[in-house]
Amino acid sequence: MSKIRKAIKLYCDGKSKLFISSYLSLSRNTIKKYISLFELQGLSFEAIDSKSDTEQEELFSLGKTDPVNARLETLYSFFPQMERELKKVGVTVLHMWDKYIGLYPDGLGRTRFRYHYKLWSKRVNPAMHIEHKSGDKMYIDYAGQTLCIIDKETGEEKEVQFFVAILGSSQYTYAEASLSQKKEDFVRSVENSMRFFQGVPAAIVPDNLKSAVTKSCRYEPQINETLLDLAEHYETTILPARSYKPKDKALVEGVVKILYTRVYAPLNGKKFYNIEDLNSEISSLMESHNRRKLTGRPYSRLDLFIEDERQELRALPTEHFEIKYQSFATVMQNGHVQLSQDKNYYSVPYQYIRKKVKLLYTSGAVEIYYKYNRIATHKRSHKPYAYTTSSEHLASTHRFVSQWSAERFIEWAGNIDPSVKEYILQIIESRNHPEQAYKSCMGILGFEKKVGKDRLIGACKRALDFKIYNFKTIQKILENNLDTVAPENQEQQLPQHHNIRGKQYYN
Repeated sequence: MSKIRKAIKLYCDGKSKLFISSYLSLSRNTIKKYISLFELQGLSFEAIDSKSDTEQEELFSLGKTDPVNARLETLYSFFPQMERELKKVGVTVLHMWDKYIGLYPDGLGRTRFRYHYKLWSKRVNPAMHIEHKSGDKMYIDYAGQTLCIIDKETGEEKEVQFFVAILGSSQYTYAEASLSQKKEDFVRSVENSMRFFQGVPAAIVPDNLKSAVTKSCRYEPQINETLLDLAEHYETTILPARSYKPKDKALVEGVVKILYTRVYAPLNGKKFYNIEDLNSEISSLMESHNRRKLTGRPYSRLDLFIEDERQELRALPTEHFEIKYQSFATVMQNGHVQLSQDKNYYSVPYQYIRKKVKLLYTSGAVEIYYKYNRIATHKRSHKPYAYTTSSEHLASTHRFVSQWSAERFIEWAGNIDPSVKEYILQIIESRNHPEQAYKSCMGILGFEKKVGKDRLIGACKRALDFKIYNFKTIQKILENNLDTVAPENQEQQLPQHHNIRGKQYYN
């Protein structure tokens, strides 16, 4: 304090700041700082000199809670709103100084404005402060300490994980209990957080847990494929925090410590028998946490979220994300691949027979890929040993065979002639199973192109008279030209002759 007194006295005597700095062996910036504070006090040197060292320390302390005069009171009351505005894209300290001068023309200059904002920022943010833009990043992590639920039947306590997500700008926070840190539970928790925030941030910042990063690297970490699928579905980006760099996710680390007090402590001593009841209680505690005023500010996390950040988040997709599982298989000779999970079969284009393909499947669909190209998509069937076939995948001959049915052959025959239809019907009905007659029907109806429609009709009529129903019968009739021979009369009249005995001979 004695050096501050000497510096102010020399300044009042008209000495330059450079002289004072050299004379007192203090840096010029230190001299500037205390002279600036002296000027802002609006007091004379005699008034300051009459104060004790303790009183002087209170006047010149950088950690003072209250501003020293009316101009600083006005300035410091402007800073909370300024801090919120700086989180918006494109807003800078210079823009905010212009706005401040517009409101208070007799306010501080730009340099002093910056200086006091740094002082205020250090007081309300004791650690290094990073400006987070609205809608930019969502930080996610698991708490180190677990919670527990009780099995009703056995009374055994089961540990559950505590998942936390926080938006960088508003610090609006979501938390839930999760059964595990496995990728299925992890991805579902990340999706639940975005649904809670009612929007999608530009990037998601996870820790280096295995469910998020399969291989950590300082420059190009390998991100879990399921998490990448989630990011693609929600049109966002995954930016893993660096290994052993907790400051990369300091926000979520900090909020976890706060939630140990605001969530863990109230839950202590309470018993939960299922995770739904536990999450319901957590949700109630989190609502209280988000509504609480932030330190040194007249607003809460919820206020910041509603007013500043919610509109900056991108819209949510209408459909929820479905986790994709994968397996590999070789296309069989019949143009199908087996999904081993369900033991059923799905068709692929016949060109990929004997190729090794990758199957990606969800609860409702199956996608088949060959060398990064999707070659088939099917609705998933859970019936074992069932075949799901798309006719477009079959070769032309196989496609035709796959369309065989009793109705198709009967309709085809009916378009030729009723007698042909009748013969085809008799063939189908004479077999134990309709498919046994398909090849015979195909061969018979194929004669239309070989011998013509009229001869086929004649052959079917002749075969109906014989009451023999098979392909060979029609073939023999056509080969022997029996279809062109008129059928014999039921009973021929014998001519009268004297050598022929009549029936009266035997009376």
